[in-house]
Amino acid sequence: MSQKEIYEIGQVPPIGHVPKHMYAQVIRADRFGEPKHAFKVEKIAVPEIRADEVLVYVMAAGVNFNNVWAALGSPVDVIGARQKAKYDHSDFHIGGSDASGIVYATGHDVHNVKVGDRVVIHCGIWDRNAPSVRNGDDPMYDPSFKIWGYETNWGSFAQFARVQAHQCMPKASHLTWEEAAGPTLVGATAYRMLMGWSPHVVRRGDVVLIWGASGGLGCMAIQIVKAEGGIPVGIVGDDRKIDFCMKLGARGCINRKKYLHWGMMPHWKETAEYNKWAAECRAFGKAIWDIVGERKNPRIVFEHPGEDTIPTSVFVCDTGGMVVICAGTTGYNAVADLRYLWMRQKRLQGSHFANDEQSYAFNQLVLDGKIDPCLAKTYTFAEIPECHQAMHENRAPEGKMVALVGAPKPGLKDLPL
Repeated sequence: MSQKEIYEIGQVPPIGHVPKHMYAQVIRADRFGEPKHAFKVEKIAVPEIRADEVLVYVMAAGVNFNNVWAALGSPVDVIGARQKAKYDHSDFHIGGSDASGIVYATGHDVHNVKVGDRVVIHCGIWDRNAPSVRNGDDPMYDPSFKIWGYETNWGSFAQFARVQAHQCMPKASHLTWEEAAGPTLVGATAYRMLMGWSPHVVRRGDVVLIWGASGGLGCMAIQIVKAEGGIPVGIVGDDRKIDFCMKLGARGCINRKKYLHWGMMPHWKETAEYNKWAAECRAFGKAIWDIVGERKNPRIVFEHPGEDTIPTSVFVCDTGGMVVICAGTTGYNAVADLRYLWMRQKRLQGSHFANDEQSYAFNQLVLDGKIDPCLAKTYTFAEIPECHQAMHENRAPEGKMVALVGAPKPGLKDLPL
């Protein structure tokens, strides 16, 4: 193929040839609102890379809820936030926090990948020169930590993505581009939640209660728990989702809609109402025992709904166990009966994405064939606005949505012959 200044979507440039321009699905502040209107295809200059960065030709891009927020401009105006912080003055946003692709260029300090490598990208970035990072501390705690493709620009919804070299991990050769692009953000997030908070890591025989078991985080959590020898018990909102979870390895599932005690728990001085709430919690806990086959409480509760569910999660968690949470999809004002925390020495732990070690550990499970990417539907590049709109309207299919970018068709595991 002759070298061009821009290639059409699905046309793969010669490996190592970086054109001057690319196509991208772009969000601008004057379009904030419904995702189907906020994203527009634009011709953009291919970004230059820094010494520790890599330019990846994107074959496929995973879809996550964070770029629904980016499209809405709420709860954060990501463009304005970057401009205010003065670390990126661009007046547009190219999102996308999951990707599979091919390395096309590397900075002069990059040694872990080379041009032509097939890679997947994790979404954690940080300043390699930050004092705490240089000291070997967890970079997740450094103020420079950001989620690539949401808090930063130049994500995977474009033909070329700019990433830090440490984000690049080997692509599993047995997966198609679209399968490989899907699981990293949710999988690495779930891995840190389940394996990053010693001594509360999944051990053989541990019962782990997983909220939203059929969703992106939950379907990864089921498989990680299974791979580590634990007993995953899923919570779903519809009996039709149970079979999906069981096929992934769940011991059983509970339909939360069979219980009525969700939301803020009654005040402990309101004795009658509190006792009614606690009775519902005990019934919910018994459902866990029935699935496990013995009176064994979850040592780890995998949380993300937050406000509606934290009181119950703390209640049913085993003595000395942990409730670990990475979001608050039902709200942020969670309450708990503190007696259960101090008297039974339970832990309530916050968690956010993952560091390199955890991201690579999750990717190794993918490479070893222990993780099903749970690909739900593959979209075209032009359909990126629509798949975000579907997610915004709660019409997303079970599993992971992915959009093809550079891959000319679905089903390819490498470049077309």
